[in-house]
Amino acid sequence: MKNILFDLDGTLVDSSKGIIESFQYAFNSLSYPQPSIEIIRTYIGPPLETTFQNYFTESKDLDDAILAFRDNYKKSGVHQVSLYEGVKTSLRELSMKGYSLYVTTSKFQPMAYQMLENLQIADYFDGIYGSINNRFHKVDVINACLEENQLKKESTVIIGDTKFDMIGGNDANIHTIGVTWGFGSQTDLLNAGAEKICHHPKDIEKSLIY
Repeated sequence: MKNILFDLDGTLVDSSKGIIESFQYAFNSLSYPQPSIEIIRTYIGPPLETTFQNYFTESKDLDDAILAFRDNYKKSGVHQVSLYEGVKTSLRELSMKGYSLYVTTSKFQPMAYQMLENLQIADYFDGIYGSINNRFHKVDVINACLEENQLKKESTVIIGDTKFDMIGGNDANIHTIGVTWGFGSQTDLLNAGAEKICHHPKDIEKSLIY
């Protein structure tokens, strides 16, 4: 492997507190009943557009819910985040050894930039790709990264914590590594096509050998 595409939430960072509060804020803003925190946690990973479609059938309500989420997340949620132990060390070592590192996330792209800048790890990445108006499914984010940087699929891997990362990677015809320290389960990762499973950031480099 030469090119590593990292998911963000649940892979590089624990951002659950800010995401959960922003979901709650969005439901309250539109006077919709709130799902339980256990259910909201399952929404960390897929695009907002996909998640909110399960609740808001009117296009205006859907748009308003997304705007409310992002407004609250921009104000406070983006700061309620921490790097997983060992992530910064692994990024530094991988970068020093010549790997090309990218972020491919379903998070709104401007928020992904801001978060990585705040955590002082943005400079490790050759590109940061997230959700924008007409690109929010994981495979579309991955393909944008592949195309803009002319990356060879056979030497590119996505590393992520949920089935959505594995599905996106397989749909884009790149390699897949699932991690177990985030929001998904090992069973779901394997069922979604993860080629390998990694249990700690320090083990990422060993997982890159195919």
